Amino acid sequence: MATKTAADTRARILEAAAALLVAEGRDGLSTRAVSAAAGVQPPALYRLFGDKDGLLDAVAAYGFDEYLTSKRALGSTGDAVEDLRRGWDLHIEFGLSRPEFYVLMYGDARPGRTSPAAREAEAMLRGIVERVAAAGRLRVSVERAARLVHATGMGVVLSLIATPEQERDEELSTTARETVLTRILTGTEEQPGSGLPERAIALRAGLDGAAALTQAERVLMAEWLNRIANA
Repeated sequence: MATKTAADTRARILEAAAALLVAEGRDGLSTRAVSAAAGVQPPALYRLFGDKDGLLDAVAAYGFDEYLTSKRALGSTGDAVEDLRRGWDLHIEFGLSRPEFYVLMYGDARPGRTSPAAREAEAMLRGIVERVAAAGRLRVSVERAARLVHATGMGVVLSLIATPEQERDEELSTTARETVLTRILTGTEEQPGSGLPERAIALRAGLDGAAALTQAERVLMAEWLNRIANA
């Protein structure tokens, strides 16, 4: 019964905080305001979330649940590159449809601190990029490709959120997406050079399954392949 009561209280606090975020922005998420809106005493909030940062992380995760659910359900077309495009479009669409939650999650970067919801989203992106690499379609390392896609997509969303809706460039997201894909993929307009980086990337993607190598050898091989991929 006590566990159920705590879960109910936590849900009520998150619902109240989400409503305040939409109505007043992040400035409205003071512990006093959230406690009052949820009908609880501040100690209950700290007991459940630890501190203000814990509450903000939980609110971001609460708002992102719809996005993560949609991303999990996106499935695969069988074409990893097309799946990367679809994931990009879903990310942009969510950010513009729920800007308050997006800014809370991505607009206040804190070095060394990433929310669980953000980590899950990044892991999903990396999974798609790893599939692209395994298909031999990447010209840069998985790490660099994932970071470039993530950073560019985030920049596009934050830029569009900051722009009055009537002044937004409707082609900005598509142009940015295809520019990034041109940079990271083989078989695009940008010349891939000798093809050695692409082969290194594809080999790196399957390295974890190389049972003939020891763990230390795999680590060393991964370092060499990453250096070739990013040369």
